[in-house]
Amino acid sequence: MPAIRPDYPEPLWIQAVNLILAEIDSGVLKPGMRLPPERELCAQLNISRVTLRKALGKLVDDGVLSASHGRGWYVAQAPVNKEWPNSLESFSETATRMGLVPSSTVLRAETKPASLDEAEELSIAPGTPLFHLERIRRLNEVPIALDVTRLPLGIAPGVTKVDFAVDSLYQQLAAAGVEPLRADATIEAKGADAFLASQLDIDLGAPVLVMRQLVANTLGRPIFVSTITYAGDRYRLRTYFARSPH
Repeated sequence: MPAIRPDYPEPLWIQAVNLILAEIDSGVLKPGMRLPPERELCAQLNISRVTLRKALGKLVDDGVLSASHGRGWYVAQAPVNKEWPNSLESFSETATRMGLVPSSTVLRAETKPASLDEAEELSIAPGTPLFHLERIRRLNEVPIALDVTRLPLGIAPGVTKVDFAVDSLYQQLAAAGVEPLRADATIEAKGADAFLASQLDIDLGAPVLVMRQLVANTLGRPIFVSTITYAGDRYRLRTYFARSPH
């Protein structure tokens, strides 16, 4: 980042604002990125911390930056303000429909015997091999949710060989001849714990929306169960209510 010019007519803090904006406009600083530490920025720009904080405060007021207590200054996330539908579709399908690029980071992909509770929920025998898939889901590289899915391995045995960093679970189910038809879902609000905060790049205690889904096939039999925890400011579910005529 170029240094401030003290011989320029603009106040130093305004020059700092303009330089940071230029770095964002050029793509050097991308949505969600953290700025260098204040001490480093002061050295780069050759200004005092008071002047720097005045510039950063202005950018926060304008919605360009966001401040995270104890963690630094971040370029504001590109808003994901399009709505999720109330139809059943995969994360990748939703992203494509919205013109966004989906991606995932796989935190866990392993097979374990189903516990008693898992077996009851999925209507399978205890000890049945259960594929556990845990991913951070992103849209345009912005972390949106933590997705934890459990699937009886017999439904789609090939999932153990799939790279879910790029592939869609729904596509793998379709390849296995399995068609998800409906999902019973519950949604509740919570505060992010330390793990969620680090994975979704949000503050500890920030609001998250937890959606639990039991997805069934055309015969009404459970296919998989998932718990998707969304960053509260990056997710919106559209639904509707109707009143029966009297």
